[in-house]
Amino acid sequence: MTLHENEIPVDETTVRSLLEAQCPEWAGLPLSRAGAGTDNTMYRLGDALLVRLPRTAGNGQSIQKERDWLPRLAPHLPCSIPTPVHAGTPADAFPLPWSVYRWIDGAEPGPDTVRDWAVFGADLAVFVRELHGVDLMGAARADDLGWYRGGDLEPCDEWVGKSFDDCRATVGAELDIDALERLWRAALALPDPAARRQVWLHGDLKPSNLLVRNGRLHAVIDFGGLSIGFPDAEHATVWDLPAQARQAYWDTMGLDEATWARARAWAVAVGVSGISYYWGTFPAFVAECRARLQAILADAAGRRHAANPTQS
Repeated sequence: MTLHENEIPVDETTVRSLLEAQCPEWAGLPLSRAGAGTDNTMYRLGDALLVRLPRTAGNGQSIQKERDWLPRLAPHLPCSIPTPVHAGTPADAFPLPWSVYRWIDGAEPGPDTVRDWAVFGADLAVFVRELHGVDLMGAARADDLGWYRGGDLEPCDEWVGKSFDDCRATVGAELDIDALERLWRAALALPDPAARRQVWLHGDLKPSNLLVRNGRLHAVIDFGGLSIGFPDAEHATVWDLPAQARQAYWDTMGLDEATWARARAWAVAVGVSGISYYWGTFPAFVAECRARLQAILADAAGRRHAANPTQS
């Protein structure tokens, strides 16, 4: 499935040729497709390895970032994260850097894998709190460690506004786009926090980047969005989880209402832009974005009702 105009095609033959040229000791291992996200394509290699190939040249920049920083972050975190074991170099078959990682066993969080969503939400909050507390080790919000999700909302207003218009033309009958835009604009109007420190950010803690074992959070994967920045956007993906997990996350993190409003605005931004960009190419991702936006609307309505119980 091609998602981007400048995407570089990859198949099993491509991966085999890379392995034969650069990792001949692994070239004979079984190889099978292990999924694909918006930025990377993955192949499982044998029982213990994962090959990860960026879809575009822009996505390829994250490969070196992960090689440099994941081994330094891992000792400070409460659950497993990917371990790079080979730095693949560009070749005729594939003109971008690529990587091999150790395989991490686990399942995506869902009703069949998580027994207690409140515990899961608290587990995720502990991971986020620990990541945000790791020393920056000289890293700064520049070059490959600067990403829009670690900045402020206001610079994103133009493209988010266009995404609202696109969504009105596509899913407007199913979602209250006007209400979502009001949530976005309310967050834009909030005063800047008096003190906000920059921290390490994973950048995309959606369920497909979380692995569960024995009902608990076991690993966090795909650090392609690793960056330095403000923490508000890090909390946005909790609207992809059930309400019990979301509440436990909020309680464990101790977030205030303004931070929650900015996090929700980031969730709206990523949701509407995902629908706009992937409408004709990635229906499964569009469905995820719609579900997130529906959860945001339901959650916001519930909070309004809790604040004004006499109003229906």
